[in-house]
Amino acid sequence: MAVGTELLLGQIVDTNSSWMGQRLALAGIDSHFQTKVGDNIDRIVGALRTALDRSDAVIMCGGLGPTQDDITREAIATVMGVELVRHDEILDRIRAMFRARGRDMAESNARQADVPVGASVIAQTRGTAPGLICPVGDKVVYAVPGVPHEMMDMMERAIVPDLQARSGEKAVILSRTLRTWGLAESTLAEAVQPRIDALDRSGGNPTIAFLASGIEGIKVRVTAKAADEATARVMLDAEENELRKLLGDIVFGVDEESMEHAVAARLMAAGLSLGLAESVTGGLVASRLVNVPGASEWFRGSVVAYDPRVKFDVLGVPEGPVITGAAARAMAEGARRVLGADVGLASTGVAGPAAQEGAEVGTVWFGIAMPGEESEAVEVRLPGDRDRIRQFSSISLLDLLRRRLPPAP
Repeated sequence: MAVGTELLLGQIVDTNSSWMGQRLALAGIDSHFQTKVGDNIDRIVGALRTALDRSDAVIMCGGLGPTQDDITREAIATVMGVELVRHDEILDRIRAMFRARGRDMAESNARQADVPVGASVIAQTRGTAPGLICPVGDKVVYAVPGVPHEMMDMMERAIVPDLQARSGEKAVILSRTLRTWGLAESTLAEAVQPRIDALDRSGGNPTIAFLASGIEGIKVRVTAKAADEATARVMLDAEENELRKLLGDIVFGVDEESMEHAVAARLMAAGLSLGLAESVTGGLVASRLVNVPGASEWFRGSVVAYDPRVKFDVLGVPEGPVITGAAARAMAEGARRVLGADVGLASTGVAGPAAQEGAEVGTVWFGIAMPGEESEAVEVRLPGDRDRIRQFSSISLLDLLRRRLPPAP
């Protein structure tokens, strides 16, 4: 449970909950809910009671500071049905921290030494606020500061070990994400359904979930829980193999591997260089490619031929309509020639807001010129507004090249 009105207002991004979820998974602890609540005692108490009704343990993050809106301690004490008691040893530690910095402690900081009766303290080592471990019947509430490095220290030092001891089980939860391009989410789900059914029949471990990621495609996440990391990885390897059999070459990467990384790997494995001619994408494809470290080894550059005269005069496209397959092929051939590349890739089309040359918004032509092969043009129809059409065009053009290149070993 993340506490703080600033989180609800969007003034601070809640990265703490994301980190906690990852850390709990690595410890084999199932995390089922995440909640944000503002600095209001009644709402915090209500959210905490709800959390305890549905979970064995709750981690509260934030609201342990010295100001009047830091009321996590009070909320926990209310739920526990106990008073807050000031601990002199904690207060002495806070004063010593201020003295070490050559500063006087404000009296408001004394509130950080208040502890619900029956709770134990996670000693502060990086800040002034201690953490709390608070029993509520047969359940437990942990409270940690919202400052990330203070929270992380207490999670590693106290909370994760305590949770593992309470659970009586040591486990690891690992996930792997297959990144795909080319199928709608519903079609992809239908293709994967046989595996989901088989896993359900065998106990539901690993599990499969889908993550729609807009202009980056559909992600298929596999999560495995095992007694140790090595066993979990074996389970992920086996399930990835099964999914690749079902999905084929729409899988372009794993975890953080982007489309441009996949293209780069295949170009380098084949010993080929690449040149671009971009119209509708306006340099977006080149921008993606140069994000790959070492791109200068295989990427020659891009001619952003937005004006038709650049297509005619620089790339050698025959004068006439430029939103055609013939123009796309000529642009790809021109990119190879002008940039001295082995492979030429081109885009031309209509991103909007109005139709051009009789072509509707979303009409895009790709051109590709491969060594020893006749150049080719592919037409696609892409949805969305101007920006999304350009972004979809960029990843689709790279995917076209990826599918034409042999897989990297």
